[in-house]
Amino acid sequence: MPPMAELLLVGGRVIDPNSGMDQVSDVLIRNGVVMDISQTRLSADVPHFNCEGCIVSPGLIDIHVHFRDPDTTGHHEETVASGAAAAVAGGFTSVCCMPNTTPAIDCRTVVESILHRASAAGQARVYPIACGTIGRLGESLAPILELVEAGAIGISDDGDGIADSGMMRRVLSLVEAAGSVFMQHCQDPTLTRGAAMNAGSLATRLGLGGWPREAEELMLRRDLILNRSIGAKYHAQHLSVAESVDALREAREQGQPATGEASPHHLLLTENACENWNTQAKVNPPLRTSSDIDAIKRGIDEGVITVLATDHAPHPAHTKETDFASAAFGMVGLECALPLYREALIDDGVLEWPAMLKMMTSEPANVTGLDHLGLGRLETGGPADITIIDPDATWTVDPTAFRSEGRNCPFSGRNVRGRALATIVAGQIKHQQASDRADAAIEDQSVLR
Repeated sequence: MPPMAELLLVGGRVIDPNSGMDQVSDVLIRNGVVMDISQTRLSADVPHFNCEGCIVSPGLIDIHVHFRDPDTTGHHEETVASGAAAAVAGGFTSVCCMPNTTPAIDCRTVVESILHRASAAGQARVYPIACGTIGRLGESLAPILELVEAGAIGISDDGDGIADSGMMRRVLSLVEAAGSVFMQHCQDPTLTRGAAMNAGSLATRLGLGGWPREAEELMLRRDLILNRSIGAKYHAQHLSVAESVDALREAREQGQPATGEASPHHLLLTENACENWNTQAKVNPPLRTSSDIDAIKRGIDEGVITVLATDHAPHPAHTKETDFASAAFGMVGLECALPLYREALIDDGVLEWPAMLKMMTSEPANVTGLDHLGLGRLETGGPADITIIDPDATWTVDPTAFRSEGRNCPFSGRNVRGRALATIVAGQIKHQQASDRADAAIEDQSVLR
C-alpha cells in the first residue's frame, strides 16, 4: 500500500481503555497522528474507512513473542520481518521480542540490529527484550544499563528462569536502576529436568516426564521475596497454575510493583490436549488442569493478572513431527489470539470488550514503558496506532494461511469469532482483512492500489 497522509474512520465503536472512552465516533488521522475523535460525523475530503459495527481500539500490544532473529543456527524458525507481518495480521501494532535468539540479545549491537530490521520490515513496531545474564546462562550479568540505553524495552532470560538467587538479586537491582522491567520465566530447572508435560496421571499413562506445578510457584515466590527490598518492576510471564495467581495476588496486595500475564492456550486448553502424544500441545510452561484455568480467569477478573500475551513461539515442522519427549516446546499465536481471548474471557462472561482490550493495550504499555511513547491508548494528538476489530467475524483457524513462518498451532481447525479487520501503524494501513462485509473497506479504493 502507498503512504496515506489522511484517513477517516467512520462510525465505529471507539474504545480507549486508558481514558474510559466507549462511544460511537469518527476518528480522523493525519500524518500518523490522531487529529480528532468526534461523536459528530466528521466531514473531510479524505479516504474513508467504514467502521460501522466494528470496534476501533488502540493498536493491540503483545509483550511476549519469539521471533528467533538473529539466528545463526540455520533453523529459520521466524524473522523479525515475518513475525512483524504475523503481528499486524493478528491486529497487533507493537510487539516485544524475547532474547532467546542466536546470538542472544545481550549486547548493544544485537539490540540495534533488531530495531533496524523492524524498521526495514515496515510492519508492526518491534521492541527487543534484552538478557539479564550473558547468553541467558545465569552465570554473569549482562550490561543491563547499556542494553536499556540502546533501546531494550525490558530485561529477561526468557526460556530460562534465573536460578541463582544472588544473581537474581543483582539483576533486579540493575533493572530498578535502569527504570526498566524484569520479565521472568518462572521455572525452577532442578524440578523440570526431563519433564515434558504437566505432572499427573496422564503423564504417567503416556510415559512422559511430569512437570510439577511447584516449579513455577517456587521461583515466583522467591523473586517476589527478593524484590521486597528492591522494588523493581517485575512481570511474571505465562502463568499456568493456581498457586502462582495466589502468590502474585499477595505481592500486589503488599504494594509490590508486580504484574502477570496469561496466554491463550493456558486459558483454553488443559493437559488433555496432549492425549495421543499431540506435540502441538507441548508448551513451556505446560498445559495444566481445568481448575488452574478457573484460577487464572479469577485472577483476571480480580485484576491480579493484568496482561494478555501470546508467547508466540514458531518452530520448524520437523521439530514437532517427532516423539513427544523430543519435540520442541511452543506454539504460534499472534494471528489467532484475538478470537481465542474473546472465547476464553468474553464468551465465558469473565470480561467485556473494554476490559479485555485494556489487557491488550494500556496495561502492556504500562508494564514496558511504551505508554511514554503514547502507545496503548487512543487520543487526540497521539500516535495513530489503531486496530479495527469486527467482533462478529466468524472464521476457522488455518495455520497454512498464517504470515508467520510457524505452523505449530494446536488451534488448527477451530471455529472462532472476532477478527482484526484492519491494522494501522503510525497512520498507515499495514494489514486489511478480506471480509464478507461489503461496507468494511476503504471507500476510496484508489488508496489501496
